[in-house]
Amino acid sequence: MQKDTRFFEGNIVKKICIVGLGYIGLPTAALLANRGYKIHGVDVVQSVVDTINQGKIHIVEQGLGELVKKSVESGNLKADVKPDFADVFIIAVPTPFRDGYAPNIDYVISAAKSIIPYVKDDNMVVLESTSPVGTTEKIGEILKNGGVDISKIYIAHCPERVLPGKILKELTQNDRIVGGTTKIATKKIAEFYAEFVEGEVLQTDSKTAEMSKLTENSFRDVNIAFANELSILCDKFGINVWELISLANRHPRVNILSPGCGVGGHCIAVDPWFIVHAGGYEARLIKSAREVNDHKAEWCIEKIKNAALKFELQNGRKPKVACMGLAFKPDIDDLRESPALNITRRLITDGVDVVAVEPNIKTYKDFEIADYKKAIEISDIIVFLVGHKEFKGLKIEKEVLDFCGVRNTNI
Repeated sequence: MQKDTRFFEGNIVKKICIVGLGYIGLPTAALLANRGYKIHGVDVVQSVVDTINQGKIHIVEQGLGELVKKSVESGNLKADVKPDFADVFIIAVPTPFRDGYAPNIDYVISAAKSIIPYVKDDNMVVLESTSPVGTTEKIGEILKNGGVDISKIYIAHCPERVLPGKILKELTQNDRIVGGTTKIATKKIAEFYAEFVEGEVLQTDSKTAEMSKLTENSFRDVNIAFANELSILCDKFGINVWELISLANRHPRVNILSPGCGVGGHCIAVDPWFIVHAGGYEARLIKSAREVNDHKAEWCIEKIKNAALKFELQNGRKPKVACMGLAFKPDIDDLRESPALNITRRLITDGVDVVAVEPNIKTYKDFEIADYKKAIEISDIIVFLVGHKEFKGLKIEKEVLDFCGVRNTNI
């Protein structure tokens, strides 16, 4: 049976202010609102605020629409463009990188400054955004410079570790790491998360917590780079990479991941650069993996352009090329750092007649989105960039370039 409020060592958490209502902030807000907390959600985009206050969502995530609707109707979730007083402040804003892959924490800094007028004694301030080492301590400095007595509040980093498409499930079931700027902050905020997290809540310091998230995503990036490099080698050697991987993975201690057209998303394609930027020469492997994965998209572009040129020489006209999928992974609408989107853009810029397909979005600002069945009908070359469920099992009698294995029976 769920409680309406949460208790820990005499403190009562009734209201939570979540700054950033995107792919992490909104699911977190809806989840906690349905656990009985009063949630004040903050987003700088007025249209996002209006959409949420209507009980609707602006992103695609399984089960989120129903949960947000229920949260708003109960009165437990309200959105605004400005923060409000609360017991806990959770910052869940983007942390992209600048030119040269330098970390950009401007959104975190802005979020921290925005809550200064509302932070009071005994409040908790939690950074969930994946951030360079030292960012949580910087939040403390910003609050202190704004007049907050940080000796009387609790500050920590608690990185999310969720998979798009399974966010609502993984927000509670995954283990969580809480790293405070002080030991008491770690303890207090870990107790708060333990009230709704079913997995284990692990305690450390803020720098270790920050580095842990960067390490997790860098580890995955390195492993994907191995698969992507293997796919390029197999193409050179005339070997089916999907069959090769399925055979190699029969070894009891081998688990090679599936290659794709690169690596996307706000985490894996971004976080390793935070380590490389700070680590320099000592981050050689992590940097090489990033370069391999970025190169895979360039390699795909060349393969597509070569196929288009061959078609033109044989048929006396330029082909229509269907780019199937724009999201950074299957069955979501998230285009952040998507190699498929970047490939599509580059092909259009280079003069290829592209038919863009993404079944999880209706429109896109730079070009028209076509229905996938129509795209296959009118196109000469079909390029699978993302393995959406709609693309599986399609019978196609035209030239196909499959960079994601959607047509392969070995995966």
